Amino acid sequence: MPLPLDARLQIGVQTIHRRTEPATSPWLPRIDELVSLVQLVDRSGYDSLWVGDHITFAIPILDPLLQLAQAAVASRRLLLGTSVYLLPLRHPGPVAKQVATLDLLTEGRLIFGVGVGGEFPKEYALAGVPINERGARLGEGIAVLRKLWTGEPVTHEGKFCTFREIRMQPPTRQPGGPPIWCGGRSEGALKRTGRLADGWMSYVVTPEMYRNSLEAIAVAAEVAGRKLARFGTGHLLFTRLDETYEKALDAATETLSVRYAMDFRKAAQRYCALGPPAQIAECIRAFHAAGVRHVVLDLLGPYEQRDTQIERVAAEVLPLLKDLTATDGRAGAQDKYATA
Repeated sequence: MPLPLDARLQIGVQTIHRRTEPATSPWLPRIDELVSLVQLVDRSGYDSLWVGDHITFAIPILDPLLQLAQAAVASRRLLLGTSVYLLPLRHPGPVAKQVATLDLLTEGRLIFGVGVGGEFPKEYALAGVPINERGARLGEGIAVLRKLWTGEPVTHEGKFCTFREIRMQPPTRQPGGPPIWCGGRSEGALKRTGRLADGWMSYVVTPEMYRNSLEAIAVAAEVAGRKLARFGTGHLLFTRLDETYEKALDAATETLSVRYAMDFRKAAQRYCALGPPAQIAECIRAFHAAGVRHVVLDLLGPYEQRDTQIERVAAEVLPLLKDLTATDGRAGAQDKYATA
């Protein structure tokens, strides 16, 4: 079964509040800083703004839902998304209320990306959740969210959550709730995405890996008997624009090695979009050919250079992709991803 994909490529930016690293003084995020960043992304012509999620991480990180609620006031146009929210760390009932509220506050501009995480096991210990239950909790959590988002009296009897005749009001702004995009690269994650999700959000994969993963998702959706009218395909792409590939690689390696507390140089060589504008555009085109329709750029390097990176990518890279990103008047037009 082919997956129904959007015709147009959309490009977004990852992360709002971010601490300067290395740093010794207290980190005190400012409202003006957020407003300035969101408005810069908006006027530069990007389509969306995304935030990640961890309870505890190698570097300071804020709650994604609270950041997006604040960002929604600074831009009336941008799509807003989580990439990805670690749903198994929380009870899905309160999350359903929070996300329904955010969908209303963003006027329906929300994509809810979810995943299991697991690279930081102490998060699960802190939340009191056995890490080996994370996949099952995510699957059941998605079912609970969709029930509660209807605004109708609903009942659920599951392994982790049971309730009867609960009506959560108001319902979401988007009928049925915001699109749920699942993350993950494992076989189980891809099957879960095909069975349950409205889209897939990947990171640290190659275009070839992405294409193969979409094939696995399509098979799982067909086995589950799903009739999809639309399927979102996103990819979080670590990116650094610089005069040469080597300079970009050095900057990307430094940033990601601090963020993930490991030597990231080999991974950066394999998974990042690095170098002058033409090389970055070529990488994005390769992902588009593999089936990606929403590229989310995580722009790497010193925090103080982030605004310049946003502006330069918009001015120097996005014009090279106009044939993929331009609207052609066909509202809601879609193409098909061939799984043969």
